[in-house]
Amino acid sequence: MSIDSLRRSARATVSGLPGGFWWLWLSTLVNRTGAFVLTFLSLYLTQELGHSAWYAGLVLALHGLGGVAGSPLGGTLADKWGRRPTMVTMHLVTASCAAALALVTSAWGVAAVVLVMGVSMQAVRPSIQATIADMVPEHDRRRAFALNYWALNLGFAVAALGGGAALFLGYRTLFLVEAVATVLCALIVFLRLPESRPEARRDPAGEVVEKDRVSVLDVLRDAPFRTLVLLNLLVCLVFTAPWVGLPLTVAEAGLEPSAYGLVIATNGVVIVAFQLLVNKVTEKRSPAMLLTVSSLLFAVGTGTTVLAGTPLLFAATVVVWTIGEMVHVPTNAAATAKLAPEHARGRYQGVMGMSWALSGFLAPILAGWVVDGPGTDTLWVACGIIGCVAAVGYATRLRKVLDDGPAPAPLEVRTENGSDGPGSATAATAATAVTTVTAAGKAESVATTVDTVESAALAPGTAESLPPVTAESLAPVTTESLPSAAPAAPAAPPRKSESGAVSA
Repeated sequence: MSIDSLRRSARATVSGLPGGFWWLWLSTLVNRTGAFVLTFLSLYLTQELGHSAWYAGLVLALHGLGGVAGSPLGGTLADKWGRRPTMVTMHLVTASCAAALALVTSAWGVAAVVLVMGVSMQAVRPSIQATIADMVPEHDRRRAFALNYWALNLGFAVAALGGGAALFLGYRTLFLVEAVATVLCALIVFLRLPESRPEARRDPAGEVVEKDRVSVLDVLRDAPFRTLVLLNLLVCLVFTAPWVGLPLTVAEAGLEPSAYGLVIATNGVVIVAFQLLVNKVTEKRSPAMLLTVSSLLFAVGTGTTVLAGTPLLFAATVVVWTIGEMVHVPTNAAATAKLAPEHARGRYQGVMGMSWALSGFLAPILAGWVVDGPGTDTLWVACGIIGCVAAVGYATRLRKVLDDGPAPAPLEVRTENGSDGPGSATAATAATAVTTVTAAGKAESVATTVDTVESAALAPGTAESLPPVTAESLAPVTTESLPSAAPAAPAAPPRKSESGAVSA
């Protein structure tokens, strides 16, 4: 592939998206570039404050537990309060927690701050996902979600490298840097990102129409979406397991801890280097098929870890499930947006985010229990089986609902009082037929005919009384009988729109 073709492919990947999306993309990049707390929290608790590894694991579990509550909370606020104010508020709460961790040293104080931070960090994500769904047309959403996920991983990679180099400044300094970066992220959202929340329908009294009232419980009653959430939870459990079990498996193989660092770094390198290419390859594919394939990649990547024994083989397994991650995350987000009503996108994304947060809480506990009991081989075999179960679920339960396009809007003609008139389709068809026969600029010469057709169609019991529209009845209105028109103005030359498409 030539340099020019690569350049054209990259330009096609990032072109055509609204300007507001790129401000949101930039805020994600800035936010994740300063994400030092979660990266170094366990080291800070054990090495700096002298707490046990058990306590460090408990604190990280509390962060995940906070996310379980924060995700539906953030989704509800995004729909009721707005995407923009929810993002700004939760970013500022996260910044305050990061700064507090630089000052608080007591065990209870650290646990409380990390719990609140888990709530705020997860609460902001439904607003981000809903904003992308609001701004970007459906055919471009998967690409937009992939680009935002790429920014997240690019920022995380920079944070990991920069944080390691800056450790000589101290953990507290890194936490303050995260606070500053998160405030900057909130400023970008506040100053540059427009509010995109669609309004629910309201009755004359200003109250939301009853059928448009959506609670978190209503979202959970949506059977296809509930299936999507449960299958995503299975995939998330498989995805989270390597972050707990892989370092233990590498140690069992007799490898140095530095080997694990190189192996797990493969995940970030592959995402940063190939996310845009994977998106280009998959952008026209069936969502259900992509979710099925990604689940199988998770199953194969984690399941074959039981056969690995060298750094190269461990890295190969990471590459396989990382490709599954790159396919799954944007496709799942786009599928959530497809199933959600416009005015409830925040709640739907919030419930979906809850499955990610719940897996972050459950997977370390379950993986630790399996490793301490049956052993690491059982963990990887179980991951392979769970991934295959999820793949079967996507292929059999969600193929129709995810791959079918939106239903066409019904044809309607309204009477003066706003109700549907009898024979509305007939009236619309007849009026279209009359207008089509007229010459350019001369539709007014058959206004009487159109009025007659519409009046007949909208009168009671008109289906039988509507006169047929035939070539003979329209004969007086022909191009020969019309007065000669003035010479047509020359056609305007093609021009390029802002997106680069040529239009007349």
